Amino acid sequence: MTSRHLIDPELALAVELFPPLSFGSTPLAEVRRQLDEMTSSAAQHSGQIVKVDCVRDPQGPPVPVHVFGPANRQGRLPAVLHIHGGGYVLGSPTMVAAANEKLASALGCAIFSVDYRLAPETRHPGALEDCYAVLKWLHAEADSLGIDRDRIGVMGESAGAGLAAALALLARDRGEAAIAFQHLIQPMLDDRTCTLADDHPYAGEFVWTREHNRFGWTSLLGTAPGRGDVPPYAAAARAVDLSGLPPAFISVGTLDLFFEENLEYARRLTRAGVPVELHVYPGAYHGFELIAGASVSSRALRDSEEALRRSMSV
Repeated sequence: MTSRHLIDPELALAVELFPPLSFGSTPLAEVRRQLDEMTSSAAQHSGQIVKVDCVRDPQGPPVPVHVFGPANRQGRLPAVLHIHGGGYVLGSPTMVAAANEKLASALGCAIFSVDYRLAPETRHPGALEDCYAVLKWLHAEADSLGIDRDRIGVMGESAGAGLAAALALLARDRGEAAIAFQHLIQPMLDDRTCTLADDHPYAGEFVWTREHNRFGWTSLLGTAPGRGDVPPYAAAARAVDLSGLPPAFISVGTLDLFFEENLEYARRLTRAGVPVELHVYPGAYHGFELIAGASVSSRALRDSEEALRRSMSV
């Protein structure tokens, strides 16, 4: 059953611009190389790269962090710990570097984008611990970094948003470094989506499919998704208790594979007393906000930026 007739007209032709992912027939290293080549033009930026010692794993490698900030700094800046997407198996901070540089300038904030270790070479909890190490570093070094430790939030797209949601859970439970807000764009939250008997008939046909989702989750977990022993720090939707989490922004398109799991997470957050701002975009598939010129993409980017501005002003 196709969902093509449901795509926003301005997004319909653009869906062909997304290169097909073929994890089964193409070596993962080659898929990564192709993605790096495709996004190389977006990697031009003036951000700095620092390396943070991974405090949870003294034997592990330092975590590279790409740092962006406004040209004219005034006082202590709010900060965003950014986590890139890529299904837990692809991507790097460079593919969204230009966007992060622009956003830091527009909002007058500092953005720290984590180059976390990818699956399947590194299984859960490696990527999450990389992100947590950077969060603790931001708190510990806030004075020297010129940031306001009371206004440190997390943001991510897709798998990066899934890691951001998991990081919010981990930070709450460890009680060592507070997070002011969680900004989740099309978050990849629930491994059980791979195993639904009654899955959404019109979601997940384009860009990120059910087959891709199974590959991503299997790579991260090291086992088949949907098992009963998957921890909530791997798949945030598995968490039983969502109380005490920071305010959440969640955005998703109606044709996104993650549409229903995102709505359910938003619903559960509100029932746990967590402030939630939810945006749903009709006729939009996964990654649609990358389509420059489409009205729905411009609206999504504007909604996201305005929500971040509000979060940082608290």
